[in-house]
Amino acid sequence: MRKYARLLLLLIIVAVSGFAQTLPAFKHVFIVLEENGNYSTVIGKATMPYLNSLANKYGLATQYYANGFPSRPNYFMLTTGQFLTGDVGTVTADNVVRHLLTAGKTWKAYEESLPHEGYVEPDVGLYARRHCPLSFFSDVIDSKAQILNLVPFTQFATDLANDNFPDYSFITPNLCNDAHNCGFKIADAWLKTHIDPLIQSSTFQDGGLLIITFDSSHNDYTHGGGRVAWVAVSPKFSKTGYKSTKVYQHQNTLRLMMQGLGLTTYPGEAKSAANMAEFFK
Repeated sequence: MRKYARLLLLLIIVAVSGFAQTLPAFKHVFIVLEENGNYSTVIGKATMPYLNSLANKYGLATQYYANGFPSRPNYFMLTTGQFLTGDVGTVTADNVVRHLLTAGKTWKAYEESLPHEGYVEPDVGLYARRHCPLSFFSDVIDSKAQILNLVPFTQFATDLANDNFPDYSFITPNLCNDAHNCGFKIADAWLKTHIDPLIQSSTFQDGGLLIITFDSSHNDYTHGGGRVAWVAVSPKFSKTGYKSTKVYQHQNTLRLMMQGLGLTTYPGEAKSAANMAEFFK
């Protein structure tokens, strides 16, 4: 009996140590959200050659699943660890901004086609507010300082040139360039034009982490929101050409980004989510 008890204890220790794998200390983390793309129509396909080049060179999650439909709950899972649906209004739920500020970290949401800094009004043109979950948080809306971290994407190039990125960056292309209204080729060209300069920059090369993923699939409901592409890029820390077969979802990405910045507290399901450390050296 003691033999089996010791064996059980050993298995528990191994499981816990594997779950709590150590992440590198990333200096900056970035996430880019694309829209409505099945894994099978993106990975290995000629329509997104640039994204596939990153997937082949860095890290690819082959069993990554969105949490549900439509878009909004997935965006909130990525930032609150909760599956928030419907007309959410002002969101008071625990969230990534709250934890970043508590930890003394900085953040910005770079939103393409946002009319102006601090805009929290309805959709206009190709800008969809539902794709900017941080614009709903009470921590942002109720703060004259934090609301100014909602910026048009034009600020991205300026911050890149001036080496002035925050610790955490949430990046949303507009409704055409995120593949929502336009094709994957257009979304891929946007990534190459705007994101490749980030990857090549000395600041990013020295400890940056970039996640590119889709909010949900187009017509797949597996695990709630279907299998989607998920690529992690970190020139300093990524395992070369690494492919994972473990099942992950958006709460895992939230945990990865927050823990990678050195945070020790997490909102919602990110508290118990695996940190995806297997992708890194």
